[in-house]
Amino acid sequence: MRTRSSTAHDQDFTEFTEASYASLLRTARLLTGDRHAAEDLVQAALVKVYLHWGRSGSWVSPQAYARKVVVNLYATWRRRRWHTETAHPGGEGAVAADGRDMAGGVEARLELARALGALPRAQRAVVVLRFYEDLSVEETADLLGCSPGTVKSRTNRALERLRAAGALAGYAGRGR
Repeated sequence: MRTRSSTAHDQDFTEFTEASYASLLRTARLLTGDRHAAEDLVQAALVKVYLHWGRSGSWVSPQAYARKVVVNLYATWRRRRWHTETAHPGGEGAVAADGRDMAGGVEARLELARALGALPRAQRAVVVLRFYEDLSVEETADLLGCSPGTVKSRTNRALERLRAAGALAGYAGRGR
């Protein structure tokens, strides 16, 4: 039988999950390159967060903690058999029946997604956290458990690979 505090605990976690799921899924999607793998990753991360939810009052930010769990799980998923599965081409970002590009610039985004998928896990995580999540070098280093110098070198190597692959050509002059 559930107690009042257990029910409140579950309600707090449910509210947190509803508020943060979309953000966590976007991050996981960029990390994995596949929506279904991203959903699995977020679900596994939320299970881990739930198991430690009793300590959430001491966390600076439950959202930041959950994002760290997602990134850490992603880093260790290479040991799982299904990590080598790839998404079927043409799933997301499909073109309308009349040939119009419904998403606008979908080819450039697909090319960038393919290039991100070719990066080693550590470089991909740094690129996602630095440029998608807009974290500083220090925040990224803290989240990944490495030095700021490591973040900078991984970022530099990743951007070199993305430039060499031509994946950043459609993004010249945008943002940073």
